[in-house]
Amino acid sequence: MSLNYIKNFYEGCLRPPTVIGQFHTLFFGSVRMFFLGVLGFAVYGNEALHFSCDPDRRELNLYCYNQFRPITPQVFWALQLVTVLFPGAVFHLYAACKTIDQEEILQRPVYTVFYIISVLLRIILEVIAFWLQSHLFGFQVHPLFMCDAIALERSFNVTKCMVPEHFEKTIFLSAMYTFTVITILLCVAEIFEILCRRLGYLSNK
Repeated sequence: MSLNYIKNFYEGCLRPPTVIGQFHTLFFGSVRMFFLGVLGFAVYGNEALHFSCDPDRRELNLYCYNQFRPITPQVFWALQLVTVLFPGAVFHLYAACKTIDQEEILQRPVYTVFYIISVLLRIILEVIAFWLQSHLFGFQVHPLFMCDAIALERSFNVTKCMVPEHFEKTIFLSAMYTFTVITILLCVAEIFEILCRRLGYLSNK
């Protein structure tokens, strides 16, 4: 029975009950994760090594880099992906344990409500991630970062640091914002699809 649960859970995650949900899974799983995993590492992989300040000393570079990046973008976006996947995974795990077919989800009101709640939670989590990203990274990466190094260097208050490949990072940052907006729009469209299909079931009855 445990293998059947795993199979049902796997099929539920890969084949949601809506067409837009299936497209969202394809977009989320294929495009977004590939973009983050491959291009994200290429753009941000060696950022800390090439981040340099004036004067160029290792302890000063590390201190200012930690100030520049309280959390690395790759870690933030990976946490965002895992967090956004969590509500849907919980629902499909529940459906697998209850042996609920994907077709039943839109036919029975209780399951439909639970599924809509999981989609709404995805929207809320994406909005929170968008807000956090804007506060942590902004919308543009500037070539210079003014580091407040008074705690490390008593001789001066602010030191100037060079941000490597700032233009590439700005493009990548814009792409991640775009992915978040697209995901939110897909989730909203999925809710409308669910409501329309539910009205179709009710009218047929």
